[in-house]
Amino acid sequence: MTDHSDSQSGTTRRDVLRASMMAGAAASLWPASMALATSPHHDAIRAAALANREADIARIQDWIRLPSIAAENLNMPDGAEYMAEMIREVGFTDVEIVATDGHPGVFGLMDNGAERTLGIYFMYDVKQFDPSEWRSHPIEAHIVEVDGFGRAIMGRGAVNQKGPEATFLAALRAMRDAGVAPPVNLVFVAEGEEEIASPNFHQILARPHIRDAFARAEGVFMPSASQGANGEVTVNLGAKGAVELEIVSSGESWGRGPTHDIHSSLNPIVDSPAWRLVNALNTLTTDMGNRPAVDGWYENVRALTDRERALAVGWARRADETALMSALGVSHWVDDMDFEDAIVRLAQEPSINIQGLVGGYTGPGGKTILPHRAVAKIDLRLVPNQTREEAERKLRAHLDAAGYPDIEVNVSGGYGPTETAEDSRLIQSQLAAYSALGVETAINPRVAGSWPGVTFTAPPLSKPAGHFGMGYGTGAHAPNEYFVIEPTREGIAGITDATMSYVEMLYQLASAA
Repeated sequence: MTDHSDSQSGTTRRDVLRASMMAGAAASLWPASMALATSPHHDAIRAAALANREADIARIQDWIRLPSIAAENLNMPDGAEYMAEMIREVGFTDVEIVATDGHPGVFGLMDNGAERTLGIYFMYDVKQFDPSEWRSHPIEAHIVEVDGFGRAIMGRGAVNQKGPEATFLAALRAMRDAGVAPPVNLVFVAEGEEEIASPNFHQILARPHIRDAFARAEGVFMPSASQGANGEVTVNLGAKGAVELEIVSSGESWGRGPTHDIHSSLNPIVDSPAWRLVNALNTLTTDMGNRPAVDGWYENVRALTDRERALAVGWARRADETALMSALGVSHWVDDMDFEDAIVRLAQEPSINIQGLVGGYTGPGGKTILPHRAVAKIDLRLVPNQTREEAERKLRAHLDAAGYPDIEVNVSGGYGPTETAEDSRLIQSQLAAYSALGVETAINPRVAGSWPGVTFTAPPLSKPAGHFGMGYGTGAHAPNEYFVIEPTREGIAGITDATMSYVEMLYQLASAA
């Protein structure tokens, strides 16, 4: 990957937000048949999107340069203010920053006098990063050349989710500049804690005026760069739930072992809290961590329906197993499963994952200590019909029954799984939009990742929710994250075609039966 210089370093964020830079059209690599099917204003909207192209790219870069990291309490008020400014600039009204017990959210409305309303969910926070692991600094947002894909913005949040989210706002900006009102009303909410499992997002939706606004929506979607490496897209009918927590072993809580770090030579006569943590963790799963072994964990797990299983198998048959393995850096699936069984398992199974282990000395070389405290950072992935409350209760009960009542379980956030009906108007509009754009589409019963969509899909709102959007990128939560803006690979959407995909989605929802 090769860095290219950009010209935005000397401008302020508000300058970029309010800029109206002009640029020539970049060549589209999509087939000529990919044209907006439902809007008589297609040409005018696309012309506006092309004129805004360079400014829209600069806006993504500038947003990346303001990393809001909830886990580090970094730039959170500034991130919320910037998010509010972004949606005001494209025409949202009644914009407010919504306080929570943690970091604030953002709410806004866009009344276009339309018959239908669509809910929009954003996150403005991003994951932590270590600049030493990146080829290009993660908050400088340089444009790089990605072999086989073209020019891309590299930076933390580029694809998860600032690039796609800013591209959705670019669609609204293009419609405004073309003098075209969006064909649906919009209700908007953003949070700043998605990357720490949304511990306070429910408080935002609990505000009566916000809840009532979303109650009028046909459904809710989160902008996403949904294309695979060959241009195909997947429509997901759900997502696993997630609970983030720490499991802590300490001499203080245990009443054995040291209450401060001591010399390791004393291990023959002093108990080790670190080994106690390892032993406790070993009770949570089967060998190799492939299946949860917590008592009662599968009690409420709903098996895939025949339709869901068929969708998972169909997705596997369309996918490139070799390319996926290469991207993940793996050579085998668990238990040496074949690919179809592995994909079915991915949709079906809950999991208990160790994100990290922290205890004692972790610097260079050795340090002969017996640590008094050790921590495991854990995430639980939940499937229907598990709940967050059930998972927390059963984990605590299991540790107590296994002889570890002193082991602390500190939950920092979480939510249950999301499910949306295939025949809902939201999903059918997404499928119609992709079809109109001529894009190969697969349906997946459940994405293995998580987002707090259950806040919308569960009572009292009970709304369909999912992801939508063209575009390609990779590296979420990892080094060298990028979002393609000018592709060289046929079938991949650049920023203008991704912008127009959102326009298509709005018109499909407006006209759906």
